Amino acid sequence: MRKPPTPRLPDRIRQLTHRIDTATPPDRDSAVDALRAFAVLGVVLGHWLVTALVADSGELHTSSPLQYLPRLAPISWAFQTLAVFFLVGGHVATRSHATAQAAGIPYHRWLTSRLSRLFKPVAALLALWTIAATALLLSGTDFTTVHTLAKLALSPLWFLVVFAALTAATPLVTRLNPLWPLAVVLHVDLLRFGFGAPPVVGWVNLAAGWLVPYTLGAAWTRGELDRPRAGWVLFVGGTAATAGLVEWAGYPASMVGVPGASVSNLDPPTLAAVTFGLAQCGLALLLRERLRRAMRRPLAWAAVAFVNLSAMTIFLWHQTALMATTATGLLLGHLPGLHTPPDDLTWIVARLLWLPAFALTLAVCWAAFHGYERGRPRTRSRVVRTHPSSDRATPTGARHV
Repeated sequence: MRKPPTPRLPDRIRQLTHRIDTATPPDRDSAVDALRAFAVLGVVLGHWLVTALVADSGELHTSSPLQYLPRLAPISWAFQTLAVFFLVGGHVATRSHATAQAAGIPYHRWLTSRLSRLFKPVAALLALWTIAATALLLSGTDFTTVHTLAKLALSPLWFLVVFAALTAATPLVTRLNPLWPLAVVLHVDLLRFGFGAPPVVGWVNLAAGWLVPYTLGAAWTRGELDRPRAGWVLFVGGTAATAGLVEWAGYPASMVGVPGASVSNLDPPTLAAVTFGLAQCGLALLLRERLRRAMRRPLAWAAVAFVNLSAMTIFLWHQTALMATTATGLLLGHLPGLHTPPDDLTWIVARLLWLPAFALTLAVCWAAFHGYERGRPRTRSRVVRTHPSSDRATPTGARHV
């Protein structure tokens, strides 16, 4: 008996797209998923574009084109999207907690469920890099190089720690006005930059700074941001405040850290980073209806659903993908855009050409680790599942991460 022909790739994509589209509940707010997908991909592309690993005298050290080409600071405006992620995170967490309360689910069970989705994938990353760092040191690799690679690979973990802390505090911040953490950030910066307080004081902003968009997400859940006016106030006010801080208060124009710079807007967050985040959140709120309309297209929604189901894998492994590509490329010599100093526009052009290689390596990481991180057997669909007694499909990733 002849086997039926294997569907061609375009046909398989169309079939999967149709299944995802028909499996999506009609009351699902697709704009939330779209904003989270854009936030994750923004961080990934931002890191791939401005993180350089320069090979010099047998060592690898980090650099950035923003260090040599400050006019490229607008790149950081487009791809530093963490505020949007915290906005969506606050919205989803407060909504989820309210649902759990209504269902009589205890706080500890709700919190354990949410945090397990965050930290289970971390175990695989830590295990691999413990083995990799040990092997590199035993092989005689310079300690500076190993430290650079490990620090870069594990850098996404700071985000998870902050996000987990804010998630745990959700019941306390559900009705917190975003102006309160914003006031904390303002006073911390006054102490740091106005009165010469020790730099360690700035780390208060690591919690307070990201609490601002997180509490905006809670306000979204309460329905306080439904009118377009709220989005316009945040967007225009945040943009004006950021421009003023950069132009007249001496804050860096780049919204990411730049090697060698005396002040970073992100490490820890400054007032300029927070006001910039307010502008981003305002724009995100203004785009909600357009995103909902765009997500009515099955292919667009399928892509967003895939990114959401793979968000943790993409976020945790994208730096590893960059470094794996860089290390493999060393076998061919010092390649432009990969190992050379990012000190001119030709490096930018070369780096753009490397993006597909980074994406391919990330796809390999996804194939290796996503099944474990989702906690499901590989033989089952990672996007939808079909009930054995019915042809109707229901989303496996319907809950928000």
